[in-house]
Amino acid sequence: MVRLFVALALPASLRTHLSMLAGGIQGARWVPPANYHLTLRFIGEVEGWRADEVDEALSTIRTRPFDLSLAGVGTFEKAGKIGALWVGADRSEALSHLQAKVETALQRIGLEPERRRFAPHVTLARTDKAPTHKLVEFVQAHSLFRAPPVRVEHFTLFSSRLGKENPVYVPEVEYELA
Repeated sequence: MVRLFVALALPASLRTHLSMLAGGIQGARWVPPANYHLTLRFIGEVEGWRADEVDEALSTIRTRPFDLSLAGVGTFEKAGKIGALWVGADRSEALSHLQAKVETALQRIGLEPERRRFAPHVTLARTDKAPTHKLVEFVQAHSLFRAPPVRVEHFTLFSSRLGKENPVYVPEVEYELA
């Protein structure tokens, strides 16, 4: 079994820019910059033969390169508790189009549809143990954050191994946009 997800890998310059936001909140578990990515579709645990089908399905996707802009910060809540701090991605037709093509390709090979609405973001920290008032202050202080746009020329199938501290993400296959 292998744990998979489809995402946009971020260039080093953007990861560095995002990493400057990290820190200053006790109890937050900050994501290492090497793990920053924008998830297009979480797949989960699959057998090896299914991973091959996923690769084959993703390799058929055709769409043009586009610019990605990250701006603003926010939180995800679950049961009234803030669980994650993130930087948002400006919605664009090109990003939504790519995500929809990924979703369609995966459903065609029999994967269950994604239940959650696509909310493009890059997770900065897991925050279930951080004080709520500190998270609110962080969001307010960084609400005008904007990173320079980057050109997206491929998307990536990643495998993920859960570790003691942080998961290890391995880029398995890159799919060029043309």
